[in-house]
Amino acid sequence: MPAVPVVSPISPAVSAVDTVSAVNTAPADGLSIPLLPGPQTLARRMRFAAANACTVASLLLGMSAIFMALNGVSVKWAALCLIACVVFDGLDGALARKLGVASPFGAQMDSLADMCSFGIAAPVVVYAWLAGSAPAWLAMPACALVAVCAAIRLARFNVSPKDGRFFCGVPTTMVAAVLALGTLVEPRLPVPARAVAVAVLALAMVTSFPYAKLPRLLRLPPWLLVLPVVGALVDYRLTFAGVVAAYLVSGPLVWLRQRNLV
Repeated sequence: MPAVPVVSPISPAVSAVDTVSAVNTAPADGLSIPLLPGPQTLARRMRFAAANACTVASLLLGMSAIFMALNGVSVKWAALCLIACVVFDGLDGALARKLGVASPFGAQMDSLADMCSFGIAAPVVVYAWLAGSAPAWLAMPACALVAVCAAIRLARFNVSPKDGRFFCGVPTTMVAAVLALGTLVEPRLPVPARAVAVAVLALAMVTSFPYAKLPRLLRLPPWLLVLPVVGALVDYRLTFAGVVAAYLVSGPLVWLRQRNLV
């Protein structure tokens, strides 16, 4: 008859001590993970700091836009801050890849800065622009919808596979740029229609429609690219509204074409 191994019972006191000891030592190892993977040379750290400085600059510009909008400073200046946010948002990722210091930390920082600048600052500036002209019951939900949809869009982007040809929904950066330019351009739309347009842009962020990225847009026929430039010389406000509308409609059309429904 085979011998049955005897397992000595562990007293609850000893088990608790061992568990506490294990818990206390585990985080110490986890906290030693560097923010920048790879060699920790001074040159790489400086390049890493330079790339993330662009992200911080975007965040600070977004906060500046909020302060300007809340303190009665010209909304135009707040909108210019948002446009600067868009520039720095494109610069930080490109710089990190160029310098070879792209990291998960940088990606998370970029996402949080985008939420501040494009998910919060942009609707605050637009609300300051619409306040006093559009009804509050229409302007407030439209601007709040931008914040909600931006959060959903950024979270979905972080966990979704990337497509080199199309965006899944309109990116938050592009929506913020359109809102900022709309504040500066003031397209010829009735005031209530402006609030509705803000809500439409917000919902466009969370759709699953494919929207072409810039390299794909640059491959359009040259005459089609020149057309907006000529239109801007005639009526830049109408041309701005037309270009935005055409891009928003392009997503559903591409979606239908991919399914051979058009």
